[in-house]
Amino acid sequence: MDDLTQDLTRILDGRWGEVRRRLREHQAPERIQPPPEKLSIEDHRAFTTAQLLALTGEDFASAGLAKGMGGSADFGASVTAFEMLGHGDLSLLVKAGVQFGLFGGAIANLGTERHHTAYLPGMVDGSLMGCFAMTETGHGSDVQHLETTATHDLDTDELVVHSPTPAAQKNYIGNAARDGRMAAVFAQLVTADGKGHGVHCVLVPIRDDTGTAIPGVSIGDNGAKGGLPGVDNGTLSFDHVRVPRENLLGRYGDITDDGTYTSPIDNASRRFFTMLGTLVRGRISVAGGAGAATRSALTLATRYALHRRQFAAPGGGEELTLMSYRAHQRKLLPAIAKSYALLLAQNDLVEMMHEVAGHEGGAPEEHQRELEARAAGIKAVATRHATDTIQVCREACGGAGYMASNRLTDLKADTDVFTTFEGDNTVLLQLVAKGLLTEFQDTFEDNSPLAMIGFASRFTASSILEKTPAAGLIARLMARTPSTDDDDAERHRGRQLSLFLDREKHLLEGVALRLAKAAKAGPADAFRIFNNAQDHMLAAAEAHIDRVLLEAMCAAVEACENEAVAALLDDVTDLFALSTIERHRAWYLEHGRLTPTASKRVIRSVGVLCKDLAPHARLLVDAFAIPDAWLGAPELLGSGDAA
Repeated sequence: MDDLTQDLTRILDGRWGEVRRRLREHQAPERIQPPPEKLSIEDHRAFTTAQLLALTGEDFASAGLAKGMGGSADFGASVTAFEMLGHGDLSLLVKAGVQFGLFGGAIANLGTERHHTAYLPGMVDGSLMGCFAMTETGHGSDVQHLETTATHDLDTDELVVHSPTPAAQKNYIGNAARDGRMAAVFAQLVTADGKGHGVHCVLVPIRDDTGTAIPGVSIGDNGAKGGLPGVDNGTLSFDHVRVPRENLLGRYGDITDDGTYTSPIDNASRRFFTMLGTLVRGRISVAGGAGAATRSALTLATRYALHRRQFAAPGGGEELTLMSYRAHQRKLLPAIAKSYALLLAQNDLVEMMHEVAGHEGGAPEEHQRELEARAAGIKAVATRHATDTIQVCREACGGAGYMASNRLTDLKADTDVFTTFEGDNTVLLQLVAKGLLTEFQDTFEDNSPLAMIGFASRFTASSILEKTPAAGLIARLMARTPSTDDDDAERHRGRQLSLFLDREKHLLEGVALRLAKAAKAGPADAFRIFNNAQDHMLAAAEAHIDRVLLEAMCAAVEACENEAVAALLDDVTDLFALSTIERHRAWYLEHGRLTPTASKRVIRSVGVLCKDLAPHARLLVDAFAIPDAWLGAPELLGSGDAA
């Protein structure tokens, strides 16, 4: 790796670059890489479990625990290490996420000291394999209305966990079908007086030491899925299963010895969203894993394009590489640019999470809500980018890309579900829009249409720019924006930022105006107006995340000390900005932000940037620093000589 590539890698690696380097140089790369051959579902599950247990010798899980729980409180290192698993077998990434992130995170964040002492050591060393049983057959995204109940029996001082209908069956639960011995079950908590207190989490044993299901627990196997064959997804249902009252993870809501419900948060909706907010790390990790898988696909497709030859130019003797063709450049290079933007923004998000998680006495609520919204938006955009880009990479490699041995079909299948798990992307983008409307000041206590309408009616079009970490830098860049009549105006960073910000503000103000009308209407009309505004809400959220990505790239260029690296990164930033504007040219034209002439300049500039960056394509993907052993697919990797 040359100096230029190394410097670029250091920028992309971010604050926890040492964690990334340590994993790349690990003496046992097989702990992360995919199985060497195609396996049956049963064998792949066993392989993934063995990989997971091998990881317990690392500090993956303990780094993500507070010092009082036996960890090192290096939350950013933990999430970064998890992200790196996305370069290998994604079954391992998901299974590790279930064990350490979801099951372990529920105990750590929702439990109290007695739960930490009793269960976290086993969670970390793998002796207690667990599940995260939230999703039900009848309720996926609508967690607040789950049907499973946990009712306190005052006479025996036990909680009775029950699935009252077939729709209450817990579904798609990782670790349930084969390995899980205990489940963190989300259920409606009911005290002995019959009063409900909303969704809480209860630890329920599901298998004994012999692997036999606990009486009253029914365990099913989801079987073959579209991808992730090494993850043992299954179903769980409960027939009046009794567990000690102490199994209630009671940090935010507990039951006393005399059966009285207590909580430090009086409002039930606020309590519910506070509990879910503590689990935001899983959403951040999914975004990181999706980004890693996408970078792997782009590396494979780019290196293939640099050695695969097809057709010779008229009068030429040697056939041209795929990367010589403008259409191929346009397939891969804008996607590489967006992956750069997502990785830099992901690094910023992990830093934000690290600071919030490590805040003494708990982070201010505004910071927690902003983190939740940012995590939701980046997860939605990163996973959609993964789905779209891996498909493009598969097509860019032709028949070779369709061979199972070359991994792209596995990456495509394994990441497909990322758009809908850990939060459906449509729901998450609405969460982003809600955060923007409230400027993160109001708690996310109610996600109902009427609540959203109420937020919108109080919205004021204050400067969105002031709410961003890079506000000072962005303001300086925008102040130097040239005239829009300038032939090269769209290549100026300030002009690009102005276009991004203008679209975001216009869309958000449009949402607020539409929803404000609903505030004056009756309930039926209010819902109709809200429903009709959903596409505008999603567009506003996406526009916001586009700007977040561009800001992350601007900050990276500004901080770069190596002039050659800064110049290259500046061109990559231009390509991300202009290809994004090109994708939304219709909006900019319809709203008078671009003239037809300027719109044509954008198209031309994207083409020129692709041509100029094509000779650097190998360097750009090499800067991702993914070991060849993790990538596999030697047929695609080839020699990779630059075009």
